[in-house]
Parts: sequence; C-alpha cells; structure tokens
Amino acid sequence: MSESKEFIAPFTTWTYDKPCEEMSWTEPKSPSLLSVSSDASVVADDDFDLVIVGIFAPAKDDESKEELKPALAGAAADLDTSLGGALSAVMEENYKAFKHGASAGSVTPTIRIFDGSKSKKYILLGLGTEDKDVEAATLFKVGSAVASACNDEKKVKSCAVLMPSKLGSAPSTLTDISSSFYSQLYADNRYRTGDKVTVTAEDLTSVVLVPEGDVADEEATSALAAGYSISQGIYLTKDIVNAPHNVLNSISMANTARKIAAESGGLIECTILGKDECEKRGMGSFLAVGRGSETEPQFIHLAYKPKDGKINKKVGIIGKGVLFDTGGYNIKTAMMGLMKFDCGGAAAVFGAALTISELALEGVEAHFIVAACENMVNEKAYVPSDVIVASNGMTIEVDNTDAEGRLTMADALVYADKEIGCEDIIELSTLTGACMVALGTGLAGVFTQNDDLANNLSDISKVTGDKSWRMPLEQEYNDQLKSKIADIKNCGTRYGGAITAGLFLENFVDKKKPFAHIDIAGPVWSDATGATGFGSKLVTEWVRRKGEKKE
Repeated sequence: MSESKEFIAPFTTWTYDKPCEEMSWTEPKSPSLLSVSSDASVVADDDFDLVIVGIFAPAKDDESKEELKPALAGAAADLDTSLGGALSAVMEENYKAFKHGASAGSVTPTIRIFDGSKSKKYILLGLGTEDKDVEAATLFKVGSAVASACNDEKKVKSCAVLMPSKLGSAPSTLTDISSSFYSQLYADNRYRTGDKVTVTAEDLTSVVLVPEGDVADEEATSALAAGYSISQGIYLTKDIVNAPHNVLNSISMANTARKIAAESGGLIECTILGKDECEKRGMGSFLAVGRGSETEPQFIHLAYKPKDGKINKKVGIIGKGVLFDTGGYNIKTAMMGLMKFDCGGAAAVFGAALTISELALEGVEAHFIVAACENMVNEKAYVPSDVIVASNGMTIEVDNTDAEGRLTMADALVYADKEIGCEDIIELSTLTGACMVALGTGLAGVFTQNDDLANNLSDISKVTGDKSWRMPLEQEYNDQLKSKIADIKNCGTRYGGAITAGLFLENFVDKKKPFAHIDIAGPVWSDATGATGFGSKLVTEWVRRKGEKKE
C-alpha cells in the first residue's frame, strides 16, 4: 500500500480545529493596460485588433416620425470614409435597436473588415444624444462597454477607442472611464479550479483611448491611474462580500485590515482591539453579538493621515462588519445563504481605505472603523430579553437577536465620536430588509437630520453612480424603541423598521455632529453577478471632499 500524500486545498480555508486566518485578494489587471493618445490617426494606422467608435445620436424632434440618418463627424467620419461607409451602413441596418447611439453604453453588432490574412473588428458605441450633457453615468457606461467588448470579442490583444470631442478628455472624464473599465473586468476565481476559472479579456494587452482634441499626457496618465486606484477599492469590496464564512471571519477580516495598512506606504495605521480591550471600554453591545462565535470579536480601526500632516477635517466612517449573520436565537427563516454579505458596509469602508491611501488624499484625517464579529448560536450566545450596556452607558433590551448590526455599530459610533473625536461621521450597513422593501435593490437609504450632509451625499451619489435616496427620520417612531426595563430596545415593530434602525443609532453620536446612517442592504448584492462593490466610491468621494479647504 503506497503512502498517501498530504492534501493541499486550492485556497486557504479553515481546518476542523482552526478557523481561517487569511482571505486572498483577487489579482487585478495591469495598470498599464489603459492609455491615452491624442493622435486620431493611430486608429487607422496602427494594427489594432478592435476599434470602438463612440458616437452621439443627433437630437430628435419628438414630433417628427422620420427616421434620422446617421451623421458621423470628425475622426469617425474620416474612418467611415476609409472603410467605404461600413460604419454608416451598420448604423442604418441596426437603427431600431441602436438608434444611432441614443442610449449610452449601447453597441452595434461587430463589423469585420478583412485586410489580406488579418481581420479587424469595429464596434460603434452609443454615447447618448448630442443635445444632452455628458454625465458621470454615461462615462461609467462607456468604460464598462469597452471592457465588455474586449472580453466578448475573443482573441483581441489591442483595442482603440475613438472618443468624440463632446465626450472630452478632462481628468474626471478619463478617471470615470478608467474606474468602470477596470471594475468591469473583475472576476472572482479564488474558489474555482480547472476549467471553471474565468479569465476576463484573457489576451488583451493594450487599450488606447483616443479623444479628439488636445490631451495633456501627464495629466491624462494621472487621471487613468486614479481610476485604477478606485477600481482596486471596488475589487476589495467585492472580494470581502463574496468571501464565504469558512474563509472570512473576524480574524481574517482583521488581517485584511493589517494588509491594507501594510501596503499604504505608511499613510494608514492599523489598530486591532481584542475582547479584553473592548471590555475595558465598556463595549458590551458589540461583545454581546460576538459571544456565540468560534472566533473572538475584533474591533478594527484604520487611521489615515495625509503625507504633509495638514488636516482640514477629521472624519469617521463606520462599516457594519458582521461576517455571517444567522440571526442568533431569533434565527433567520429566509436568505440565510446570503448572510455572508452582512459585512457589506465594512467591505465598502475597507475598499475606500485602500483607494484613499493609493490616491494619497490631502487635507483629511479619516478613521475607518469596523466592529467585526459573527452572529451565531451556542451556549454563550446572547438571547432575546437580555439587557446589555453600550460604551456610552446606555442600557439596551435585546428584543430581537437578528437586529444585531446596530448593536455592534453602537459601540463603534461611540468610539468614533468620543475616543477619536471625529467631526463628521457616516456609517454604512446592510441593516434592514425594510429598506430593501422601500427602495428595492438599486438604492441605498440615507438617514440623517443634517440637510447639508444629506445634500452632499445626494450629489456624491450622482457623480459616483452609488445611488441613494434620503429617507425620513420620524421622531415619533422613537416610541417603538421604548423599553419597560431598560433605556431603549434594539428594534421596534415591523412597520418603519428602516427608520427605527436609524433612530436607534442616533443615540450613540453627539446630536450636534453631522451624522448619516446609510442602509446599503439592497445595492450591495446582485443575484446575477454577486457582490457589486457598492459604497467604496461613495465613501472615497465623501472623504476627498472633506479634505477640501473651505474659504
């Protein structure tokens, strides 16, 4: 009988006796994949496998029923002429579906032009109509469509993207295209083997953006690099949400934070508080939730400070970090298999921390805080009717162990407010199914008493594509949180559950400080593709704006 070899698992995971201590990260594409050229002649002269031609549709009179003729202009018109009108022809043939590019992100069928033994491919990419301003949403669609085309068209090694002058070449334009391009190429293969591994745009080595008009090379390169950094935050956000609980627990989450700090070039300092340090601070609300877990709770604090030390604002960003939520003794009867996504807030916070350190944002000191634990069931786990004490001294009656996220974040908010002294605080969490019922899966709910903060987050949602909607904080609903034996209950009735969750959290932040609770339960996950990366861009942009010096 031959001696058996020790089995090596294809990824790092738990053993029978020990929890997993490390979560691997998805390997990103090369940052040199995307570049910019101001020479439109390269589209015709260089040997690209694929050419994508961006076009705006002419403005259409609503009262006119006539079919508009394709109207190519500039470099696109010159290219069409050199191809014997092939671009115009495909536009006319596909008018009903493509409408000359009236819908941003739409594409025509691929045109194949044979030149000797080589085939060159052309695709027309819709950019919307000429009479409308180019918004960030359009640019995100452009970047995603380019990435998808490079992936769908097999064996493409090189691609050129012709961008009309209206689209522009401003740094913000290039950054938005870059971030969405790289984000679209994300593929989580960490838990796949053999032919199940999916590599996006496998043969691609070069994509050149070719804007019409002048381009400042150094500025353009920096803009593309910024977009790449943003995409890396989105990658990490997706990795955390996608990771199963046998890989991602409070310990491996803490080690993920340590890795972010280690790779920050000294801009981020990582502090992990264990259970003893949390108990000294009176974090009974957080620790109650983690009592039933195999791994001890880890209170994670990433502190970012700019290189020059000049600080205009000190801000706190809290992310809900429940690595798996069974519901506790109020055990879940639905969606249990998705409860690995209950760390979506923490994922967004970590993703933003990674991006912010890569961008080396100035003028802001940012504190990223995650109270990491699992909500499990055993003989130590907390139960309904327990009365626990938060670190601000407030006593809380546990009405439902499945309203656990707010309990972990209560102590995180007190820490950000009192111990760190953050001036402005936002918190992201996959907190309530009630918010999903109200807003669906495409929007986060923003709960704040501060109008300026609400307006700022609304604008940031528009420019980042992380969509949100302001929700009410009806003060009369506080009556639902009244307890017969404690200061407060941890949840109210089934009606207005998203609102009472926000009202509960307000008890742990100074009333005078700008504070927003952002419920991301809906948009953090897609049934079709898995983790969406939602929240990382929103947090990054909020922190960036806080660093701007106000005159």
